[in-house]
Amino acid sequence: MSRSAAAAKPGSYDSTSLKNFLAGFERRNPQEPEFQQAVREVAHDVFPYLAEHSEFTDKLVFERMTEPDRIIVFRVSWEDDAGNMRINRGYRVQFNNSIGPYKGGLRFHASVNLSIIKFLAFEQTFKNSLTTLPLGAAKGGADFNPHGKSDAEIARFCKAFMTELHRFIGPNVDVPAGDIGVGGREIGYLFGQYKRLTGEFASGTITGKGLEYGGSLVRTEATGFGTVYFAEHMLNHRGDSLKGLRCCVSGAGNVALHCALKLSEMGAKVLTLSDSSGFIHDPDGFDRTKIEELHEIKFGKRASVGAYVKKHPKASFHAGKRPWGVKCDAAFPCATQNEISLDEAKKLVANGCQLVSEGANMPSEEKAMQLFRKKILFGPAKAANAGGVAVSGLEMSQNTMRLNWTEAELDSRLKEIMQDIHNQCLEYGGGGRRIDYVRGANLAGFVRVGRAMLAHGV
Repeated sequence: MSRSAAAAKPGSYDSTSLKNFLAGFERRNPQEPEFQQAVREVAHDVFPYLAEHSEFTDKLVFERMTEPDRIIVFRVSWEDDAGNMRINRGYRVQFNNSIGPYKGGLRFHASVNLSIIKFLAFEQTFKNSLTTLPLGAAKGGADFNPHGKSDAEIARFCKAFMTELHRFIGPNVDVPAGDIGVGGREIGYLFGQYKRLTGEFASGTITGKGLEYGGSLVRTEATGFGTVYFAEHMLNHRGDSLKGLRCCVSGAGNVALHCALKLSEMGAKVLTLSDSSGFIHDPDGFDRTKIEELHEIKFGKRASVGAYVKKHPKASFHAGKRPWGVKCDAAFPCATQNEISLDEAKKLVANGCQLVSEGANMPSEEKAMQLFRKKILFGPAKAANAGGVAVSGLEMSQNTMRLNWTEAELDSRLKEIMQDIHNQCLEYGGGGRRIDYVRGANLAGFVRVGRAMLAHGV
């Protein structure tokens, strides 16, 4: 029996083993709801597969895969502009390096805690595996909110953060990147401090760098573009396309804005964008000019998306709300985790939404995701938003070879990687037009990492 055939029709299994595993897992990881949610979702797909593949169960591969290799927690002491000493907590969870050096972003946000970092690092294990690049998985960050801070304060915080982190990373050990709250400015400060502390220009130590010092073209656009490419593959598989579809996008960061831009380029109509203050609805749609205007509002003026409606009378701003009540054909959640509740998922489906492609990490609540899997085309984050880490991996390759690929070459490679991820989801997610992309992504990611773990021994 081929591996795809075996995966498509899982054999019967004793659900008691799954229940016992989850009970033990939750006892070991109490009060970590995000991490529990991420593991629970994958476990429900993996355990039926394990019933037919004893080589993984004999060595407790999945159990080992849900325990991080190590968790690093540290104090970050820095001084604000008023001369006051400030204290934050920093994290780096190095989850799994079976297929390559640890790889994953850094998130600076007031909500950051150990549960969120562990969930992100666990998801990264499967996402990085799906890219087929030699990348292990990690995630990190701090409960530091960069909003409202001066450039000097952010620089001092980044230097203090890297002073603690630098001893645990390196191009062949652990390669951080950006995430929420960590953009090009922060990456520059972090890399500069790493260079000062180590005395070497190890460009492969951090990705998301500026083009002037080892960065890659298309890296900023990659996650948003990749999310759209994956959605197009899902639609193409059943004979459809994005052209002419009405789309709701959440967020107003790099992922959301580049997702909106690519959707517009591919002939879709983007109706919404959002931030923590609320969402804007433009019935005429967002084209490149409008998206660039919103980019200036968010990254230049660092203002709320609500400022957009001042120049666009047809657009409306909905304070404190999310865009999932707007009628659309496709939804692209690109803001943060658990931003679509079950009620919002029901509303999307009732309003005619036929596809959800996740640009953020785990943006759908657990019950919302279950509904999407049953009713519509659903591209889970570990597959749909893998474009960002894929181009980060390509940045590492360019740094190693000391060369730069062109924008066209990198976009072509990104498209190939997203196509390959889609193919893996087809192989493990069942045949025909009705593909379970969540199951396909979970199993494809698990098998590659699991085989590497077996090869390395216990």
